[in-house]
Amino acid sequence: MAGGAAPVPGALLCALLWAAAAAAGAGGGPGGSPAPGAFGRVYRGAVNISAERVYSFAYSSEPGQVDAVRVYVNSSSENLQYPVLFVVRQQKGVLSWQVPLIFRGLYQRTYNYQEVSRTLCPSEPTPETGPSDQIIFVDVASMAPFNIAYELLVTRLENFQLETNKAFNFTASPSQPQYFLYKFPQDVDSVVIKVVSDAVYPCSVVSVQDIVCPVYDLDHNVEFNGVYQSMTKQAAITVQRKDFPGEQFFVVFVIKPEDYACGGSVPSSIHGNVNRTWNLQRTKNLQVTIVPSIKKSIYVQAMFFSFLSFLSFYLGSVVVAFVHYIRVRRKASAGRLSPEDGSGIMTSSHPITASTPEGSSYGAIDESSSSGGRQLSSPGCGLPAGSDTDSSVEEESDFDTMPEIESDKNVIRTKVFLYLSDLSRKDRRIVSKKYKIYFWNIITIAVFYALPVIQLVITYQTVVNVTGNQDICYYNFLCAHPLGVLSAFNNILSNVGHMLLGFLFLLIVLRRDILHRRAMEMKDVYTLDYGIPKHFGLFYAMGIALMMEGVLSACYHVCPNYSNFQFDTSFMYMIAGLCMLKLYQTRHPDINASAYSAYASFAVVICLAVLGVVFGKNDMWFWVIFSMIHVLASLALSTQIYYMGRFKIDGPDSDLGIFRRAAMVLYTDCIQQCSRPMYMDRMVLLIVGNLVNWSFAIFGLVYRPRDFASYILGIFICNLLLYLAFYIIMKLRSSEKLLPIPLFCIVATAVVWAAALYFFFQTLSSWEETPAESREKNRPCILLGFFDDHDVWHFLSAAALFFSFLVLLTLDDDLDTVRRDKIPVF
Repeated sequence: MAGGAAPVPGALLCALLWAAAAAAGAGGGPGGSPAPGAFGRVYRGAVNISAERVYSFAYSSEPGQVDAVRVYVNSSSENLQYPVLFVVRQQKGVLSWQVPLIFRGLYQRTYNYQEVSRTLCPSEPTPETGPSDQIIFVDVASMAPFNIAYELLVTRLENFQLETNKAFNFTASPSQPQYFLYKFPQDVDSVVIKVVSDAVYPCSVVSVQDIVCPVYDLDHNVEFNGVYQSMTKQAAITVQRKDFPGEQFFVVFVIKPEDYACGGSVPSSIHGNVNRTWNLQRTKNLQVTIVPSIKKSIYVQAMFFSFLSFLSFYLGSVVVAFVHYIRVRRKASAGRLSPEDGSGIMTSSHPITASTPEGSSYGAIDESSSSGGRQLSSPGCGLPAGSDTDSSVEEESDFDTMPEIESDKNVIRTKVFLYLSDLSRKDRRIVSKKYKIYFWNIITIAVFYALPVIQLVITYQTVVNVTGNQDICYYNFLCAHPLGVLSAFNNILSNVGHMLLGFLFLLIVLRRDILHRRAMEMKDVYTLDYGIPKHFGLFYAMGIALMMEGVLSACYHVCPNYSNFQFDTSFMYMIAGLCMLKLYQTRHPDINASAYSAYASFAVVICLAVLGVVFGKNDMWFWVIFSMIHVLASLALSTQIYYMGRFKIDGPDSDLGIFRRAAMVLYTDCIQQCSRPMYMDRMVLLIVGNLVNWSFAIFGLVYRPRDFASYILGIFICNLLLYLAFYIIMKLRSSEKLLPIPLFCIVATAVVWAAALYFFFQTLSSWEETPAESREKNRPCILLGFFDDHDVWHFLSAAALFFSFLVLLTLDDDLDTVRRDKIPVF
């Protein structure tokens, strides 16, 4: 016996305890004999290894009524070796627990509670016409060789069933969980359970479980059944009638013994008795409201709205094309064609003469050209008319079809004043094929990238549906409308704009491409010496990228979380990069980056983004390396842009030649000519660009933002906007003009982007935090009762990207009648 106490005969001890209990009004029967009990009365007694108490409680239930009983127990004993055991026997189940009740946390910490209250699994309502009798037995026992006192209270719950649109307030703690019953009304197929609390902590769990006994209402088993999510200040769970054949369910509320799962402090690893905590006060006040969800008609309205909104862009494009067609036909019937026909295809009064063979290089300049260039090709050295070879040598070769090409490049591209004719000297067909590689490569990338992504997110959604763990995906649960197996169909539907507008942009580019080819064949509306060279490969790639952004954004929103956020941003990097390449290609068609090097650069960026998501939170070494790479890449790219790709680091001595060359360039361009650089406009752009990029690098190094993917995207977008602004300013400074269509697109782009960014910064969830903390940012729907702020961002960003692409497509339509040796390069 404990403490060396002499053994006491069991019968005598049992009799003594029964006498004491009877004197105290305990009412429990000894030796397993049940004593009638009364609801609402506190029973006090003591138990040991030889004496247990059994109480019986009988009550009647009205037909169709669900009655719930709650049992409250307490014991002053702190002896964990001999806890008091409580067993509740019902008609169809048994529920048991011990006091002290033990919860386990991190690092083997234990949290012990001497007060426990549990709700018994209610009996199912009977179809009988009269009341039905119910009886429960409460057994109290212990293996202790000495007396352990206890208290018992059994009550009937008055407000066990929750009502629709009616808030209900209650309290819960780790040792005193709560759960309630809800029945679907006849005309309601889906409801949203909204739970709020004024306090962030203690961390809690909200669970929805079917009407099955036992109910899992403790921290260690609440995740075994049903749908659940952790909670700090608010939670929301959408429940559909079809998921519960009985058309009713339990809503369970559990308070966790620790807060680390909700973003709270993590307990330190301390050994010894300090790891044991008694009766920690962790009571939380909660309010639950169950409201009907949207009806099926709202789904139909939302889908019609999504498709019709973007199909209106198709209608607008058809109207613009029809007006352009009527305008051209009228001018043709009048015997005059305006040089600017609004399609980007020049109609000129300078016909192609016989001295300009079809196979000659486009952009050819005669001897009197102001650019100082000489005739680039002749019929003998150019490609034969109609030649369209697919030779990989022709596609990938960096050699021009003229003699002494390297010398000519160095002379022409290092002139102080460059014109478009200086940088459009290669054969048209070879350059066009070079840019078409962008289109075919991005299709290949899209297929290989999208297929595993789709497979992965389907797996994520399946795991969520099977396990019921709604902490896996970071939805806006206050506006998450399920459809089929999808938990948030609205976030997926809102991405349809990217796909529809991306396809529309491809059609617009295809129309221009066809008109351009037809003009080249007819030789009556185009000359090789006029306007910006027409290469559509990058435009096709941009259209595919816009469509894939919609596909991958939809995939990400199937189950948005920490591990798949790069799906939503990968093609945004590519869109920003392709736009910058297209803007540069406009006036530098011969020296733009090849598709292989461009996509390789994008691959490096995506790799850095993944590394940043993994290591960028706390690792200083990563930010130091990334900032160095960022700064060095900015300097290297600036050097290539400033010298038009003619800067080479070489020398007679392998290592010393590199430093000698760098020192010579630094002295010549920064010291000798520091008063005025040789290429002033380019220098201004590159200085501003480097300041912006260095600022980003310093910001990242100092603040180390947790959302690394958005940080890189911000770098891309800022560089794109800076370059576009520089391009438009230089265009206007060169006395060029903006036609009505590009001007409208510029204004629309600015307005729509401003509106889109407003909704983008309305943060509704964040996978940088715990799921419970993310739910604090959840907000109700704002559009049609179906779409939230982020969905509106999807709609507006798709339109903004579409208008941005149209700006790049139409920006230089005013130059179709200008000779290339008069178009400046900047």
